[in-house]
Amino acid sequence: MVRLTMDLIAKSSNHFKNKRSYSLPKYLKKLTHLNFSNRNIEDIDDLSMCRNLTVLYLYDNQISQICNLGFASNLTHLYMQNNNITHIDNLSGLQKLSKLYLGGNSITVVEGLEELGELKELHMEGQRLPSGEKLLFDPRTLLSLAESLGVLNINKNNIDDVRDLTILKKLTHFFAADNQLQDMQDIELVFSQWPQLHRMDLSGNPVCHKLKYRDRLITVCKSLNELDGKEINELSRQFLINWKASKDAKKKLKDERIMTGQITYPFTADFHMGPHPSSKYNCTNVLGKRNPPGCGRPSRKVRSEHSQLDSAAMRPRNVKIPVSAGLLSDVADNAKVCGL
Repeated sequence: MVRLTMDLIAKSSNHFKNKRSYSLPKYLKKLTHLNFSNRNIEDIDDLSMCRNLTVLYLYDNQISQICNLGFASNLTHLYMQNNNITHIDNLSGLQKLSKLYLGGNSITVVEGLEELGELKELHMEGQRLPSGEKLLFDPRTLLSLAESLGVLNINKNNIDDVRDLTILKKLTHFFAADNQLQDMQDIELVFSQWPQLHRMDLSGNPVCHKLKYRDRLITVCKSLNELDGKEINELSRQFLINWKASKDAKKKLKDERIMTGQITYPFTADFHMGPHPSSKYNCTNVLGKRNPPGCGRPSRKVRSEHSQLDSAAMRPRNVKIPVSAGLLSDVADNAKVCGL
């Protein structure tokens, strides 16, 4: 079992070896950066003498628990990805922590970050989750990060819903590739609440196959500069935004007219205007041959009666019925053909 101790730090530091005039306590007190990545470390000992530590690299080890870091009140960057961590613990003393890397562990719930008011980046990608489970978020942690977090990486965590993240209104970079997101409306609702979002990656999610997926996100996220690794052209973005605004305005106007009962429908009437070329009374058949005399032609008496009925019943007083020039031409042609 390899344990990170102050003696191990002293033995591994070339800088300390070359400065024999330095005592170990003095050297540890001045230490600001410490890199013990990929050293098979399983546990962290008391490192309280490193009180000025600002950056700590402990990735690619075998650490199963975050512990003994309460002394590091000046720590700003903590790299602990690719370990065996199952819970986020013992970080409340890191008041100045701005970047936390915990990807590639076995964490099932993002929690325990309520005291990290300065945290700007949180990287939780690729957790080794039990089959069928997804990465969850403690509402208290999300609430505490709402005014500070700008970068969130949750790639490859079997996530199918991001509505809980709506509260993170300061996000500028959001990475959720290779998850199970598929509800386009929920995603649009969440992203519309992130006005500062500049870069986003949702590649590898089912939602990417939805109709007009890219266009819809560009119109919702008006500050977005890059989507799924592809830069967004400003001219295209403005066109899509204007198109959506116009479409929404037309829909709103139509809805208002429906609500107020102002929609009018065109007045239509099927008036008898005489024989039609396609009717069964046409005097010329489809082959252009004349029908026998009298075929399809009503008698003068019947025509007269029909004319009187049409005039009396079908033309209301003070109503002008517009007739197009084309219709008049058709009537005249039919009259000539039928000998009227």
